[in-house]
Amino acid sequence: MFSHIMIGSNDIERSKRFYDAVLGVFGAGEPMRNENATGQTRLFYRHDGSTFCISEPIDGKAATFANGGTIGFKCNSPEQVKQFHDVAVANGGTTIEDPPGPRKGAMGTMHLSYVRDPDGNKLCGLYREG
Repeated sequence: MFSHIMIGSNDIERSKRFYDAVLGVFGAGEPMRNENATGQTRLFYRHDGSTFCISEPIDGKAATFANGGTIGFKCNSPEQVKQFHDVAVANGGTTIEDPPGPRKGAMGTMHLSYVRDPDGNKLCGLYREG
């Protein structure tokens, strides 16, 4: 359904350090670095058919996070959900909501962890049992 997700950053090198570590949990390698025609740097992480992008805002204004928005990353195990969280926090992220762990609901049991990246974007590591 999605071709890519792109977020803005006010410090592209800080974001690169953060996402190199966090996306490395899933096996993503170095991003492709691109400078567009108007001079903004963008990073493109490609892995397993997905693309996650980070860009300096093209309009020249400050990057802001989406209030109410969450970017979810599919994890392969409950342990990877915890690793996603711990690596994010160790690399400048902030833990938010409940501690990493299982949540039971109408959709069955899911293992979740929530963090904010250094620019305030809300990220989720998710593993669904079954």
